[in-house]
This record gives sequence, C-alpha cells and structure tokens, in this order.
Amino acid sequence: METNLPEGLQHQSVDFLADWIAAQGFNCVRLTYSTDHALDPDRTVSASFEGAAAAAGIAREEMVALYERVRARNAWIGENTTTRDVFAAVVDGLYARGVVTILDNHVSRASWCCNLWDGNGWWDEGFGYNEWNSRFFNTQEWLRGLEGMAGWAARGHPGVVALSLRNELRAFLLQDLNGRADWYKYVKEAGDRVHAAHPDALVVVGGVQSTTDLLHLRSGDAGAMLDTSGWAGKHVWEMHAYSFTITFPDAFNNCDIVKAQYGAFVGFVLEQDKPYTGPLILSEFGVGMEGGEFDGLSEKDDRYLNCLVSYMQNNDADWAVWAIQGSYYVRDGKTDFDETWGLMNRNWTDWRNPGFSARLGDMWKMTQQP
Repeated sequence: METNLPEGLQHQSVDFLADWIAAQGFNCVRLTYSTDHALDPDRTVSASFEGAAAAAGIAREEMVALYERVRARNAWIGENTTTRDVFAAVVDGLYARGVVTILDNHVSRASWCCNLWDGNGWWDEGFGYNEWNSRFFNTQEWLRGLEGMAGWAARGHPGVVALSLRNELRAFLLQDLNGRADWYKYVKEAGDRVHAAHPDALVVVGGVQSTTDLLHLRSGDAGAMLDTSGWAGKHVWEMHAYSFTITFPDAFNNCDIVKAQYGAFVGFVLEQDKPYTGPLILSEFGVGMEGGEFDGLSEKDDRYLNCLVSYMQNNDADWAVWAIQGSYYVRDGKTDFDETWGLMNRNWTDWRNPGFSARLGDMWKMTQQP
C-alpha cells in the first residue's frame, strides 16, 4: 500500500513467492498498483519505505527496519533500486514460471481500499464531486498513469497480458446521477489510451457499485454499449463478489437467488451473440481463512463460497482470489499487519488454510478454450 511495492518481501524473496504461486497451479496474478506509483516509477525502494512512514502514521524507524528486512531477503535490492524495478522483477519472475500478470490500477493515493470516504472511489471530474470519495482520484493523472504502465509493460515485459482500468468504481451522494455518463466517457478514454500504448494487452473493465454492476449494458441497445471500437476484441468484463457484497445479498440463505443475482448484474455478459458478449473474470472473491467452524470458514463464508463455486463451475468465467498476501508492510497504523483473508500465512511460507484450494473444486479446470 503506502510503500507502493508488492507485499511480502520482508518475509520471502521474489523467487520463493513466484515458485510458490506457480507450484499451487495458479497461471495468473492480479498485481495491484497505485497511480502514485505509476507517475513516480523512479522512486527508490528505500525512499518509498521512508516516505510511507508519514503517510501511514508509522515511526520512520519502523519503516526503515522493514526495508532492511526486505533487503535481507532480496539481496539484489540496493540503494538505487526503484519501486518499478521491483515490479519488473515480480512480473518477469512470474512469467519465467509460466504465470502471467494483470496490472490492476487499484487506487490513486496508495492506501487501504475501499470505502466511500477514502478519496479513491470516483473521478474528480465526474458529475457530483465530493471530497470524501474523490479527493485523490485525479482523472488526468489516472489516465496518464494507465498510459505509463501500459507503455512500460509493452517495452520488454511480455508477462503483462492485461491491464484493469480501475478497481471498484463507487459513487457517493450525488455522483453517477447522470445516466452512467461518466463511466462511459472515462472508461472509453482509458481503454483508448491503454490500447494505444500496448496494443497486444487486454483491457479489463469493471462496472459500478464496486465492480458488481454492469446492468446498464443489458438492454443491448446501441446507446447502452460501451464504445470499444478503438480496442475491438480486447475488452474483458470484470466482477467482484463477497459474502458481504450488497449487490448480491443472501437474505434468505438461498443459493439459487444469489446465483440469479450474479447473472442479472454481471454474469449476463457471458450470453452468446449479444452486443455485450465478452469474456468475464471474477477478479476478486475470498473469505476469512481461519477461526470458523467450517474448515476455518465462518458459516456465512462457507455458504457463500459453496454457492459461488457452484456458479463458477457452470459458467465460463476466469477468476483471481483475494488475496495472496499473508501480511502487509503496514496497515491500520501497524507494521507487518496480519491478513486473515490471505492465502498465505503471516510468514508467507505456505497456505494459511491448507483445505482452501480443494474448496474451489472444478474452478481449477480449464473447460473451454478461447
């Protein structure tokens, strides 16, 4: 987050983590980054850790100590190594092991995400500006950042196969009361820029309501379609789903109703021969991995996961689970913060919940080819 680096390097080397990811059967990583990073790629790792101290409300000495732990695990990181050098090592290391990367513009200001007052939710040039949700989401900087990351990936990093335009777009108060006009305008412009900078890359597009709602496309009318003519054949739709997602409530403990909601709001894009037809990736889903009575999961998360897996096994969508990180460099004012939703344990040595992989069932199988 505030360090603008992939997490976990205070515990393991890039090579160890890339080996582990590949060994578990994953073939793709959704790698998040901030617009802050995209526009300041030459900041050194040491400066990034020191700068994160004030941003995260942590003593400088604690962040410097974290940096020294990162260097101890990754001896190639020196005083002049930049944050972009680390991203390159991660992307290229994964690709050398057969794992590709989706670069995801997660936030503008590097910080924990997401809520309606973190300043990262909606374009500052959009209708109904409010500072709670948009004070950091500078539209022009976002566009330049996407363009910069796409161009960097195109120059010698073939492991990057896609760029997601923005994580969990979410309007607040008067925002998005103009018929989704901001979404159509800025998503199109972003897609155009990414494609111009990296014509081979896929462009991943999420809907509104925190990447849970593409309903505005469903009429199939020409006016409802996102204009992807500048990057035809390159767009991929995106979806997020959790047990707490308000777009997909499980008010009656009825999986059939929940699955119908998945299809109604997003999954309909998999219908064949429609104006909106396109590939779909469930780019975030996950559960608390420990402490519950159902193989570590809570009753609510157990019911949700069973239902989601059933939906995914019967639909041709791809997926990425939230999240691999066993801990964060810093979160909520604490260093080495434990992530109980992480696939890996706090020390990043292995699975936090050894039974979770099997819970995904046939989601691991490739049942259709492009």
